[in-house]
Amino acid sequence: MPKSPILLTPLLLLLFLLSSPALDAAENGRAALPRGQQQQFKEAPEFYNSHDCPIIEPDEILCSDAAVHVAMTLDAHYLRGSMAAILSILQHSSCPENVAFHFVSSASSNSSFLQSTITASFPYLKFRVYPFDDSSVSGLISTSIRSALDCPLNYARSYLADILPLCVRRVVYLDSDLVLVDDIAKLAATPLEGSTVLAAPEYCNANFTAYFTPTFWSNPSLSLIFADRKPCYFNTGVMVINLARWRAGDYTTKIEEWMELQKRMRIYELGSLPPFLLVFAGRIAPVDHRWNQHGLGGDNFRGLCRDLHPGPVSLLHWSGKGKPWARLDANRPCPLDALWAPYDLLQTPFSLDS
Repeated sequence: MPKSPILLTPLLLLLFLLSSPALDAAENGRAALPRGQQQQFKEAPEFYNSHDCPIIEPDEILCSDAAVHVAMTLDAHYLRGSMAAILSILQHSSCPENVAFHFVSSASSNSSFLQSTITASFPYLKFRVYPFDDSSVSGLISTSIRSALDCPLNYARSYLADILPLCVRRVVYLDSDLVLVDDIAKLAATPLEGSTVLAAPEYCNANFTAYFTPTFWSNPSLSLIFADRKPCYFNTGVMVINLARWRAGDYTTKIEEWMELQKRMRIYELGSLPPFLLVFAGRIAPVDHRWNQHGLGGDNFRGLCRDLHPGPVSLLHWSGKGKPWARLDANRPCPLDALWAPYDLLQTPFSLDS
C-alpha cells in the first residue's frame, strides 16, 4: 500500500536551517553524475493498488484510458532525479500499479543503459522508452541565458503527441527535478473543458512581459497575439495534456513557427518556455499551485536557496539552476533539499534507507 504523504512541518525545515547556501558549481545537476553510466541505484520497494482501483491487464496498461499516463524525459545526467521522481509518484499513488510511464530519451543516448537501470530499480514498472531525434529540433534552437536550457531533449515535451502512441490520449508531463507528495491521479483528473488542450498552475502575478524581448513588444504584429486573451506565466515542467486535441490542432507546428521566428528576430531569451506561452498562455485550464511548488533550484544565474510558496504542497519542483542531488553531494544543501533526499535511490549518505 502507498505510504502516507510527507508532512512539511516547520520543525523539519528548522533542522536544516543551518545548512550552507548552494554551490554555483551544482548547476543543473551535472556535477552529480560525472560518470553517468557507472552510477548504481538501489531497488525500490514495490507498491500495490488499493482495493477500489480499476483492474487493468498488464499488457494493456500502456494504451489504457483507465491508466494514469506519465511522460518524462530521460538522460544520464538527470537520471538520479528521474529515479527519485518515479519513486515519489509510486509511493503516494493510491493505484500505483495503474501508472504507465512513457520515457523519452535522445536517440543518440545509451537507451539500453537507461532502460536497464529503470528495470533494475523498478522491476515491476510498466514503462516504455521512446527515442527522440535531436536533429528534428536542433536547427530551431536559439541560444538562451543558460546553456543547459539549449539541450534538444528539453524540447521533447513539444513533440509528445508525435512520439507517444495514438492510443495515449491524455498524459501528465513532469520534469525530472521534482517529487510528488500527493496522489498523481488527482492531478491527472484535472478537467479540460471544451477544446482546452492543456492544464498547468498559472502565476498571474509574475511579470509576463519579462519573458519576451523589447523587439517582440514593440512590434504590434507580434504582441497583438495576446490581444484577445489574458496571458499568465505557467511552468511547463508540470502539465496535463490532452494529446488527442493537441494532434487535431497541430500544436507542434504552431510552436515550431514561433521558434523559427525567434531564429530571425530574437523575441525571447529563455529556452523552450516562451513558445509554449505564445501558443497557450491565457488558454489553459488552471491547476492549483500546490501541484507545482517550483523555483526550488533558485534563479538561473546563482541558484540561491529559496523557500516554499505559501499554501499546501502536493509537488515540489527544483526548477532553476541548482539541483538537490548536486547540493547534497557537495554537503552544501538548501533547507528544502531535505525533502528530496528520502527519494534518492543512489548509494549516498542521503539515500533512502535499505
